[in-house]
Amino acid sequence: MTALTRILSTTAFKLAAIYLTSFTALSVFLFIFISQNTDDLMNKQVVQTVDAEIQGLAEQYAQNGINGLVVGVERRVRSPNSNLYLILDYSGNVITGNIAYLPEKVLSVSDGRIQFVSYTPLGFAETDQNKAKAIVRIFELPGNFKLLVGRDLEDQVHLKSLLGDALTLWLVGMVVLAGITWFFLNRRILKRIDNLSMSSRQIMEGDLAGRLDVTGNGDEFDRLASNLNVMLDRIEELMKGLKEVSDNIAHDLKTPLTRMRGRVEAALRQNLSEDEGRECLEETLVETDELINTFNALLRIARVEAGSTGAELQSIKLGNIVKDVCELYEPVAEDDGVEFSVSLEDEPVIEGDRELLAQALANLIENALKYGRPTEENVKPTIKVVLSGNDEQAILSIEDNGAGIAAADRERVCNRFVRLDSSRHAPGSGLGLSLIKAVVTLHHGELQLTSAGTADDSESDEQSGLRARIVLPLNRGQRGEGEGNEAWDKARKKNATS
Repeated sequence: MTALTRILSTTAFKLAAIYLTSFTALSVFLFIFISQNTDDLMNKQVVQTVDAEIQGLAEQYAQNGINGLVVGVERRVRSPNSNLYLILDYSGNVITGNIAYLPEKVLSVSDGRIQFVSYTPLGFAETDQNKAKAIVRIFELPGNFKLLVGRDLEDQVHLKSLLGDALTLWLVGMVVLAGITWFFLNRRILKRIDNLSMSSRQIMEGDLAGRLDVTGNGDEFDRLASNLNVMLDRIEELMKGLKEVSDNIAHDLKTPLTRMRGRVEAALRQNLSEDEGRECLEETLVETDELINTFNALLRIARVEAGSTGAELQSIKLGNIVKDVCELYEPVAEDDGVEFSVSLEDEPVIEGDRELLAQALANLIENALKYGRPTEENVKPTIKVVLSGNDEQAILSIEDNGAGIAAADRERVCNRFVRLDSSRHAPGSGLGLSLIKAVVTLHHGELQLTSAGTADDSESDEQSGLRARIVLPLNRGQRGEGEGNEAWDKARKKNATS
């Protein structure tokens, strides 16, 4: 594609051509309209002037006859104006007037009708250059005399010429201005599109960290680039998550699979009794179930992160979920000797999925039951579940008095398959906090891990238990009508189509 073809095929050029054609057609129409109406108006005024002159000459003719008419015409001819007069005798000879030449066919029409004629003024040679336009009336008088009264149209011709020159100048200026505007506009648009195309090619070639340029002008290209960049951020995040899952599966699932294979090989090499063989199969079945549970957890995390869980986002009272889940775990905590307390300081209403939120809370309580044991002897383990809130957020806090998590590990522990050394003695796959974080992120909230004995925003490394806080935005109705939540609109639409 040549450069000219590329330019002619652009939307900017097509729009410029449409606008230029439209304005040109409108300008020509206006010129014709104005010129025609102006010409008609001036012709009417000319005819009125001619009729007034005829009326005056008719009165003189009635009073003094042909001689008085000649005297009146001669007096008018000597006055400098645009009126035309001519008196001819029965032979066609000029008696008086200010017209040097007039076509014979014009003189043959002597019934007084309006005629638009070309004539040669008195004192000029009979050439095309000296011809002028006029409106005349010709009357035949007794004795075969003829009287011509008219008016020169030089003013009208000059006005038409001025209008034509103005239209030409306007069209030329409009074309030049349109060309200049199109040049700069087209150049700017093509440059932006080329930049977007170049960035897109780099991203398609594998540079997922690349982003489209945003100039900050706030125009449609910036809005498009910003939306595409948000989409690319999401794609990069999903690809990174996919890579992490693949790496985790390759490393963390290799060990149990290898252990299962070793157990099966050992069973095949040994002459096991029926009971020993059954025991080996049961152990293998347990590990198989653990692997299936791990894969199910990975699949659920992936679906939650991708927003394809089919979750029904609706207005729910978070306090009801907390009551139901805590009622299930109170007997378990009591059997384990754990002091379990629940405090509902507020009754916030949020918009979310009941099942996912209940599972997130259950996972946090299970983690506290498994790993929230105090390191000191004769200290009773405690778990506190507190629901509170403010004008903007609902805050669900689960606190224990166990060993806690070091500040350096609090972000890392939410990744898949991450298990701290202090928790490797307990069963688990290291996916619980990953699922909780995915659920909280789906609800556009935040998962915060801090030490139980410090302030909520403290970065202290003191491991005096663990406080896990889920911070969720309130339902827009509870926050007040008129306050928007664009993230919830997107989540609702996305889940409605899942």
